[in-house]
Amino acid sequence: MAAAANFKDNGIHEGGAMNNFGFIHDKLDIKILILYILEKLPLPAEPTLLSDLTLFDGGFTWFDYTDCLAELIKTGHVTDKDGKYEITEKGRRNVNTVASSLPYTVRAKADRLTAPVTASMRRASMIETYAEPGVKDGLTVSLRLSDGIGEIISMRLAVPNEKQSENIRTRFRDHAEELYNKIILLLTEDESKE
Repeated sequence: MAAAANFKDNGIHEGGAMNNFGFIHDKLDIKILILYILEKLPLPAEPTLLSDLTLFDGGFTWFDYTDCLAELIKTGHVTDKDGKYEITEKGRRNVNTVASSLPYTVRAKADRLTAPVTASMRRASMIETYAEPGVKDGLTVSLRLSDGIGEIISMRLAVPNEKQSENIRTRFRDHAEELYNKIILLLTEDESKE
């Protein structure tokens, strides 16, 4: 609990206990839970996503959650970056110190809820698509796939219109790894027969 007291001294704890069912009732615990979830996510979180991931316990209300989030932003533990929430280095340091004060069942549930979101965010961060004006009233579509270390494939395609551009970008986002594997197979097929 000394760690929780230290967290209080960093401007996170204001207010007292809340009277709802669930494991989390205190504002300090709500703040720790918000930071715990944000620390797991590799990218900033949309407001709806963060509230969906946080409000699973039933021990506090949406209003309690928004108050605590506003206080975390005010104290510099969380930033509001273009309408998305991201944990700061200060928030990361503090939550790593006190996360164990959350009940194990709450941490386990938060881990289960964030795992697929984290995987999806990581995948999305490795795929980049955009379109820009091309020649003769067409567009140039750029498609890139990385492996987290560096770019593994990059293509630029000339397309006649926005509809085809969006279709190509959507298919690439949905099937980037499969398309990469097919391209590699096509390019190396003769080598494997030798």
